[in-house]
Amino acid sequence: MKSVLIRAARSSDLPAIIALIANDQLGRQRDDASLPLHPDYSAAFQAIEADPNQWLVVAVIDDRIIGTLQLSFIPGLARRGAWRGQIEAVRIAADCRNAGLGRQMMDWAIAECRSRGCALVQLTTDKSRPDAHRFYERLGFKASHEGYKLAL
Repeated sequence: MKSVLIRAARSSDLPAIIALIANDQLGRQRDDASLPLHPDYSAAFQAIEADPNQWLVVAVIDDRIIGTLQLSFIPGLARRGAWRGQIEAVRIAADCRNAGLGRQMMDWAIAECRSRGCALVQLTTDKSRPDAHRFYERLGFKASHEGYKLAL
């Protein structure tokens, strides 16, 4: 198994990140990786980069971006003022899956949450992604809640 470098995303990484996000059944419906990228992607990147409780990262092997995820740190009053780590938009390049790289990224994200004093780590995944569900369950995540979304 190759070792992956996980680093903060740079604006120059946006085309590769959006390509990863758009490269699945759901992403193709919601995102557009064609160049030039829609300006909303740059605006979102700038907002994430400016927020100290947001961290967009990429996973790199041999100068190739093979994965990405967003890690959000959320303060709350529940659980006696506990912080939560929220992991979102986890993607691994299709030709790099099943090689342990996703586990390396998730282990890194969980360790970051611990280092920030989070009491728990949470994530959401679409109900239509059974492979992702099995992956998260192997990492110890429990499907303990039912999630709801409202498109605006």
